[in-house]
Amino acid sequence: MLVDWSRVHELRAEIGDDGFAEVVTMFLDESDAAVAQAANGLTPEALHFLKGAALNLGFADLAAACNESADPRRLAALYADSKASLLAETG
Repeated sequence: MLVDWSRVHELRAEIGDDGFAEVVTMFLDESDAAVAQAANGLTPEALHFLKGAALNLGFADLAAACNESADPRRLAALYADSKASLLAETG
């Protein structure tokens, strides 16, 4: 499952539309940087951040792929697809 929509809806209900927009913006900004860094290799700390952020926002496949043997290209592709799906759905 690329995006866990139940998590997205749960988060939005917990923090409201304005809070949700802020969280999404912050997550995407920080994750864009982490994924860009992945081309040079991800540190355990960066993987931990990316996995935690992905879980919070419902990026299920990305979170599952964040492990020590993660392929940076696969992470980048999962992130791009998840991001596109989220933005298309939530605008």
